[in-house]
Amino acid sequence: MLENETDFPATADQLHDWLRSTLDLSIPRTPITPGHAAPFAYIEHAFFEAGHLLDPPHPTPAGPALDAVVWANRGGGKTFLGALATMLDLVFKPGIEIRILGGSLEQSKRMLAHLRRFFQHEALEPMLDGRITEHRVRLRNGSIAEVLAQSQTSVRGTRVQKLRCDEVELFDPEVWEAAQLTTRSAHLHLAGGRAAEVRGSIECLSTMHRPYGLMQTVVEEAREGARTLFRWGLVDVLEHCGPEHQCEGCTLHPECSGRAKRRVAPGHIRIHDAVRMKARVSQASWESEMLSLRPRRSDAVYPEFDPAVHIVGAGPEWRAPEGTLVAGMDFGFRAPTVVLWAILDRAEALWVVAERVKSETRLADHARALSEGPGVDGLTGPPAWVGVDPAGMGSNGQTGVTDIGVLRGAGLLVQHRARPIHVGVELVRARLRPAASDPRLFVHARCARLIECLQRYHYPPDHPESLQPVKDGFDHAPDALRYLVQNLDCRFEAKCRRYL
Repeated sequence: MLENETDFPATADQLHDWLRSTLDLSIPRTPITPGHAAPFAYIEHAFFEAGHLLDPPHPTPAGPALDAVVWANRGGGKTFLGALATMLDLVFKPGIEIRILGGSLEQSKRMLAHLRRFFQHEALEPMLDGRITEHRVRLRNGSIAEVLAQSQTSVRGTRVQKLRCDEVELFDPEVWEAAQLTTRSAHLHLAGGRAAEVRGSIECLSTMHRPYGLMQTVVEEAREGARTLFRWGLVDVLEHCGPEHQCEGCTLHPECSGRAKRRVAPGHIRIHDAVRMKARVSQASWESEMLSLRPRRSDAVYPEFDPAVHIVGAGPEWRAPEGTLVAGMDFGFRAPTVVLWAILDRAEALWVVAERVKSETRLADHARALSEGPGVDGLTGPPAWVGVDPAGMGSNGQTGVTDIGVLRGAGLLVQHRARPIHVGVELVRARLRPAASDPRLFVHARCARLIECLQRYHYPPDHPESLQPVKDGFDHAPDALRYLVQNLDCRFEAKCRRYL
């Protein structure tokens, strides 16, 4: 326990004890889903700034990144915990400036509403400097938190120590980009008198339900080390499961497996509420919005693509199968040109083994790369054929030579069968998940761009009737794959005409 209730907590134990003794809050410290984080892990990281403000300090320059990402389920306490982290900063870091930016102004005000309730507590209310307004909380120690509107003007005028972004999935990408330049560090005296540098940081809290959305981009940045990721789902915040609930026949058993009965620190979601919620939604919505497993794939062009099934070659023991080397290609210049090399094995399964993604590169250079081969797994030399966009038959306005002509001039056999986009898409789907056999399309783990695009390639969500995928940069690699597959699988049509 703290010797003085106004001193800065020196350890995570002291912080947890202060929350329990002062506000009667017990935040779970142990996750019950393997690979997930406990909600308190985020509070600890945010408050001690990745160990920098521990006493004695334990800064981790090569460890966790200061900027944090909370990927959690709907109703998982993200907004509440963001408000709790804000309250702790205001109380124990005098003079700190914090801004709250929600996916909408209404979302920002929800976090402010939690702050309002915290400062209605008898232990915290005397710290207020005046009343809490619709947009601001100010304390007598000089700390201040304000709500920002989701706009360029609001964000660009901001220079603060902490920016907490709630429901990042709903952000305008340009506002998010502008928000990355809003923070600055400050030398402050922490509660109790210790001087320290409070570091500028951005935290984002959200569900992730769009496979092509901003939150997925942020999570990928975290996995690459640019941010620290805290992830939990419904099971991690369930209440303790008592004897009135039986595991046998329980609709939550597939994801819980009885772990809620063994948990020590209970969560806040009631068992019977979770059971009812699961009964109301589809499995896809349940997995994306409540279990934090993956984005919902309802608008995906290739919902059949499953990394656990279709990605191969992650281990050194993998060897390319024997077969015929073929290729697919999507032409570009400012937008990237994409070349995919694949092996068609003796069972007619297709294994994409290498990719080439380059912008502002001459077509002759791509032709040379195709002729030389991918250079992986001992594969060299030109492919048996290259499937390309039939638009490549059009003459170049400057040279008068077609793109396909350039490839053929390099000695490559080019196929360019024209088919509507939705026909080619169905052919790829048929290989990813055939109705009557095992999958017949696999992608090597080294093809990172193709893997990303197969998951993020999508139809316009506001036009569910559309058969035209969105062209937002994630279409080029899938297009190269489509040209490859439709030239492989789309049989020739024979037409009988009557001559009079």
